[in-house]
Amino acid sequence: MSDVRLKIIKRAVKEIKDGMNVNLGIGMPTLVANEIPDDYQVLLQSENGLLGIGPYPAEDQVDPDLINAGKETVTAARGASFFDSAESFAMIRGGHIDLAILGGMEVAENGDLANWMIPGKMVKGMGGAMDLVNGAKRVVVTMEHTNKKGESKVKKECELPLTGQGVVNRLITDLAVFDFTNEGMILTELQEGATLEEVKEKTAAAFTVSEQLK
Repeated sequence: MSDVRLKIIKRAVKEIKDGMNVNLGIGMPTLVANEIPDDYQVLLQSENGLLGIGPYPAEDQVDPDLINAGKETVTAARGASFFDSAESFAMIRGGHIDLAILGGMEVAENGDLANWMIPGKMVKGMGGAMDLVNGAKRVVVTMEHTNKKGESKVKKECELPLTGQGVVNRLITDLAVFDFTNEGMILTELQEGATLEEVKEKTAAAFTVSEQLK
Protein backbone atom coordinates (compact mmCIF):
# COMPACT_ATOMS: atom_id res chain seq x y z
CA MET A 1 0.00 0.00 0.00
CA SER A 2 1.37 3.43 -0.95
CA ASP A 3 1.68 6.20 1.63
CA VAL A 4 -1.10 8.09 -0.15
CA ARG A 5 -3.49 5.15 0.07
CA LEU A 6 -2.52 4.38 3.64
CA LYS A 7 -3.36 7.94 4.65
CA ILE A 8 -6.82 7.62 3.08
CA ILE A 9 -7.49 4.20 4.61
CA LYS A 10 -6.37 5.25 8.10
CA ARG A 11 -8.89 8.09 7.97
CA ALA A 12 -11.65 5.98 6.43
CA VAL A 13 -11.53 3.37 9.20
CA LYS A 14 -12.55 6.08 11.67
CA GLU A 15 -15.95 6.13 9.96
CA ILE A 16 -16.65 2.62 11.25
CA LYS A 17 -18.31 2.32 14.65
CA ASP A 18 -18.61 -0.75 16.86
CA GLY A 19 -21.63 -2.87 15.94
CA MET A 20 -22.02 -1.67 12.34
CA ASN A 21 -22.85 -3.68 9.23
CA VAL A 22 -20.43 -2.35 6.61
CA ASN A 23 -19.91 -2.90 2.89
CA LEU A 24 -16.42 -2.20 1.51
CA GLY A 25 -16.29 -1.43 -2.20
CA ILE A 26 -13.87 -2.92 -4.72
CA GLY A 27 -10.33 -1.54 -4.75
CA MET A 28 -8.95 0.75 -2.08
CA PRO A 29 -11.89 0.36 0.36
CA THR A 30 -11.23 -3.38 0.79
CA LEU A 31 -7.96 -2.43 2.53
CA VAL A 32 -10.00 -0.98 5.40
CA ALA A 33 -10.71 -4.52 6.62
CA ASN A 34 -7.17 -4.93 7.94
CA GLU A 35 -7.32 -1.65 9.92
CA ILE A 36 -10.53 -2.23 11.93
CA PRO A 37 -9.74 -2.41 15.69
CA ASP A 38 -9.67 -5.97 17.03
CA ASP A 39 -12.14 -5.17 19.82
CA TYR A 40 -14.82 -3.95 17.38
CA GLN A 41 -17.78 -6.20 16.56
CA VAL A 42 -18.21 -5.23 12.91
CA LEU A 43 -19.84 -7.34 10.20
CA LEU A 44 -18.38 -6.74 6.75
CA GLN A 45 -20.78 -7.59 3.93
CA SER A 46 -19.91 -8.49 0.34
CA GLU A 47 -22.60 -8.36 -2.32
CA ASN A 48 -21.49 -11.71 -3.75
CA GLY A 49 -22.86 -13.43 -0.64
CA LEU A 50 -20.76 -13.20 2.53
CA LEU A 51 -21.56 -11.46 5.79
CA GLY A 52 -18.61 -11.53 8.18
CA ILE A 53 -15.52 -10.92 6.04
CA GLY A 54 -12.25 -11.16 7.96
CA PRO A 55 -8.81 -9.72 7.13
CA TYR A 56 -6.88 -10.71 4.02
CA PRO A 57 -5.50 -14.25 4.46
CA ALA A 58 -1.91 -15.23 5.05
CA GLU A 59 -0.52 -17.67 2.47
CA ASP A 60 -1.44 -20.72 4.56
CA GLN A 61 -5.02 -19.41 5.01
CA VAL A 62 -5.93 -18.91 1.35
CA ASP A 63 -9.17 -20.63 0.32
CA PRO A 64 -9.99 -20.14 -3.40
CA ASP A 65 -13.71 -20.49 -2.62
CA LEU A 66 -13.66 -17.50 -0.26
CA ILE A 67 -13.61 -14.31 -2.31
CA ASN A 68 -15.03 -10.80 -2.06
CA ALA A 69 -16.87 -8.91 -4.79
CA GLY A 70 -13.53 -7.90 -6.31
CA LYS A 71 -12.55 -11.59 -6.65
CA GLU A 72 -9.82 -11.24 -4.00
CA THR A 73 -9.31 -14.06 -1.54
CA VAL A 74 -10.57 -13.22 1.95
CA THR A 75 -11.15 -14.92 5.29
CA ALA A 76 -14.45 -15.53 7.05
CA ALA A 77 -14.75 -14.22 10.59
CA ARG A 78 -16.22 -16.31 13.40
CA GLY A 79 -20.00 -16.49 12.93
CA ALA A 80 -19.91 -15.53 9.23
CA SER A 81 -22.88 -16.32 6.99
CA PHE A 82 -23.02 -17.37 3.34
CA PHE A 83 -25.96 -16.76 1.00
CA ASP A 84 -26.83 -16.05 -2.62
CA SER A 85 -26.59 -12.69 -4.36
CA ALA A 86 -30.36 -12.16 -4.27
CA GLU A 87 -30.37 -12.24 -0.47
CA SER A 88 -27.27 -10.06 -0.36
CA PHE A 89 -28.90 -7.36 -2.47
CA ALA A 90 -32.07 -7.64 -0.40
CA MET A 91 -29.93 -6.66 2.61
CA ILE A 92 -28.61 -3.65 0.72
CA ARG A 93 -31.92 -2.54 -0.81
CA GLY A 94 -33.71 -3.14 2.49
CA GLY A 95 -31.56 -0.56 4.28
CA HIS A 96 -29.70 -3.01 6.51
CA ILE A 97 -26.19 -1.75 5.63
CA ASP A 98 -25.14 1.00 8.04
CA LEU A 99 -22.17 2.22 6.02
CA ALA A 100 -20.79 1.76 2.51
CA ILE A 101 -17.18 2.80 1.89
CA LEU A 102 -16.68 3.03 -1.86
CA GLY A 103 -13.95 4.04 -4.27
CA GLY A 104 -14.48 6.92 -6.66
CA MET A 105 -13.32 8.14 -10.06
CA GLU A 106 -15.06 11.52 -9.74
CA VAL A 107 -17.16 13.27 -7.10
CA ALA A 108 -19.10 16.46 -7.84
CA GLU A 109 -19.79 19.34 -5.48
CA ASN A 110 -23.46 18.32 -5.22
CA GLY A 111 -22.58 14.80 -4.04
CA ASP A 112 -22.85 13.02 -7.40
CA LEU A 113 -20.60 9.97 -7.72
CA ALA A 114 -19.00 8.38 -10.80
CA ASN A 115 -17.15 5.16 -10.02
CA TRP A 116 -18.25 2.32 -12.26
CA MET A 117 -16.88 2.86 -15.77
CA ILE A 118 -14.69 4.89 -18.11
CA PRO A 119 -16.19 5.04 -21.64
CA GLY A 120 -14.12 3.06 -24.11
CA LYS A 121 -12.54 0.83 -21.48
CA MET A 122 -13.69 -2.71 -20.81
CA VAL A 123 -16.01 -3.09 -17.84
CA LYS A 124 -17.48 -6.38 -16.62
CA GLY A 125 -20.55 -4.74 -15.15
CA MET A 126 -21.69 -2.08 -12.74
CA GLY A 127 -21.36 -4.34 -9.69
CA GLY A 128 -23.30 -3.37 -6.59
CA ALA A 129 -22.38 0.29 -6.35
CA MET A 130 -25.66 1.64 -7.74
CA ASP A 131 -27.59 -0.33 -5.14
CA LEU A 132 -25.21 0.58 -2.33
CA VAL A 133 -25.34 4.34 -2.89
CA ASN A 134 -29.14 4.20 -2.64
CA GLY A 135 -29.57 1.44 -0.04
CA ALA A 136 -26.84 2.05 2.52
CA LYS A 137 -27.66 4.42 5.37
CA ARG A 138 -24.41 6.34 4.86
CA VAL A 139 -22.03 6.55 1.89
CA VAL A 140 -18.35 7.47 2.29
CA VAL A 141 -16.15 7.73 -0.81
CA THR A 142 -12.38 7.27 -0.76
CA MET A 143 -10.17 8.36 -3.65
CA GLU A 144 -7.00 10.23 -4.52
CA HIS A 145 -7.60 13.95 -4.90
CA THR A 146 -6.11 14.19 -8.42
CA ASN A 147 -5.56 11.82 -11.32
CA LYS A 148 -2.20 10.81 -12.80
CA LYS A 149 -2.18 14.00 -14.90
CA GLY A 150 -2.61 16.13 -11.78
CA GLU A 151 -6.21 17.03 -12.67
CA SER A 152 -8.79 17.33 -9.92
CA LYS A 153 -11.15 14.39 -9.39
CA VAL A 154 -13.28 16.59 -7.11
CA LYS A 155 -15.30 18.38 -9.76
CA LYS A 156 -18.01 20.93 -10.30
CA GLU A 157 -19.86 18.29 -12.34
CA CYS A 158 -18.92 14.66 -13.02
CA GLU A 159 -17.84 14.00 -16.58
CA LEU A 160 -17.95 10.19 -16.34
CA PRO A 161 -21.20 8.16 -16.25
CA LEU A 162 -22.88 8.54 -12.87
CA THR A 163 -23.30 5.84 -10.26
CA GLY A 164 -25.73 7.99 -8.30
CA GLN A 165 -26.95 11.56 -7.97
CA GLY A 166 -26.42 13.42 -4.70
CA VAL A 167 -25.55 10.21 -2.86
CA VAL A 168 -22.21 10.99 -1.19
CA ASN A 169 -22.29 11.90 2.51
CA ARG A 170 -18.54 12.23 3.00
CA LEU A 171 -15.47 12.27 0.73
CA ILE A 172 -12.02 11.31 2.00
CA THR A 173 -8.97 12.04 -0.16
CA ASP A 174 -5.25 12.14 0.49
CA LEU A 175 -5.56 15.91 1.04
CA ALA A 176 -8.86 16.52 2.78
CA VAL A 177 -12.24 15.41 4.10
CA PHE A 178 -15.45 16.98 2.71
CA ASP A 179 -19.04 16.68 3.89
CA PHE A 180 -22.06 17.14 1.62
CA THR A 181 -25.01 18.98 3.16
CA ASN A 182 -28.03 21.02 2.15
CA GLU A 183 -25.70 24.04 2.30
CA GLY A 184 -23.31 22.48 -0.21
CA MET A 185 -19.86 20.92 -0.03
CA ILE A 186 -17.94 21.71 3.16
CA LEU A 187 -14.24 21.18 3.87
CA THR A 188 -14.13 19.77 7.42
CA GLU A 189 -10.61 18.35 7.75
CA LEU A 190 -7.14 18.67 6.25
CA GLN A 191 -5.02 15.55 6.01
CA GLU A 192 -1.62 15.65 7.67
CA GLY A 193 0.82 17.64 5.53
CA ALA A 194 -1.88 19.29 3.40
CA THR A 195 -2.59 23.02 3.41
CA LEU A 196 -5.79 24.93 2.68
CA GLU A 197 -4.08 26.66 -0.26
CA GLU A 198 -3.13 23.29 -1.78
CA VAL A 199 -6.67 21.95 -1.41
CA LYS A 200 -8.12 25.06 -3.06
CA GLU A 201 -5.62 24.79 -5.92
CA LYS A 202 -6.34 21.09 -6.58
CA THR A 203 -10.14 21.17 -6.16
CA ALA A 204 -12.28 22.06 -9.17
CA ALA A 205 -15.49 21.99 -7.11
CA ALA A 206 -16.78 24.98 -5.16
CA PHE A 207 -16.75 24.46 -1.40
CA THR A 208 -16.93 26.33 1.88
CA VAL A 209 -14.54 25.89 4.79
CA SER A 210 -15.94 24.77 8.12
CA GLU A 211 -15.44 27.11 11.05
CA GLN A 212 -14.35 24.01 12.99
CA LEU A 213 -11.78 22.95 10.37
CA LYS A 214 -9.60 20.18 11.85
